[in-house]
Amino acid sequence: MTTRIRTILASAALLVTLFACSLKTAHAQPKPEQLAQQSAESWLALVDSGKYAESWQQAASMFKAHVTKDQWQSMVGSVRDPLGKNTSRKLKSAKYTTSLPGAPDGQYVVIQYDSSFEHKQSAIETITPMLDKDGQWRVSGYFIK
Repeated sequence: MTTRIRTILASAALLVTLFACSLKTAHAQPKPEQLAQQSAESWLALVDSGKYAESWQQAASMFKAHVTKDQWQSMVGSVRDPLGKNTSRKLKSAKYTTSLPGAPDGQYVVIQYDSSFEHKQSAIETITPMLDKDGQWRVSGYFIK
């Protein structure tokens, strides 16, 4: 085998190895749905424990621009307190989108959970994290049906 052929084969092997490594790296990156779900669950833990002021602090800047801390504490308390403690929460869906009705274009994940509470056996919680200005996923909306 000539030196030139060996060099070509070595270069090809190196390119294949680099390509395989780049594929592994691409797959290792968490998807927006995963990152948003982690953020949502941390935020829900605050709400579940009655730490409504802290949940407001951890919310997206857009959320805080539209709802004051006092308004949030009053609203979420009036909805969540009568339900009692959360007894179960199971992921139903998580969908990435760049457009939501009534919201500016951005990066959002609409997450739904099948949930149960002490005083409400069956509920659907919808929580919408968004990619905030600082590059972190933060909650921009929360609804219970």
